[in-house]
Amino acid sequence: MSTDGSCPTCHRVLESPQIASTVPIHRQVTAENLNLRRLANGLADDDDAKAPWHFKLLVVALCVYLGWRVIQIFV
Repeated sequence: MSTDGSCPTCHRVLESPQIASTVPIHRQVTAENLNLRRLANGLADDDDAKAPWHFKLLVVALCVYLGWRVIQIFV
């Protein structure tokens, strides 16, 4: 898509170009101000998110189950 919002091959307007022009310069998303961790977690601050307790429980249960299956191979 070109800067005016038109298709480069057929020159039809695909998206309204005023969306980009209404965003102030200091609010535009660039590579310098993009924080993917904050976007993915939905966190307002930059605290590291921890895994929930039920995920940890599932990992422990999986390890116990797989450990028991390995023991059954040799017994």
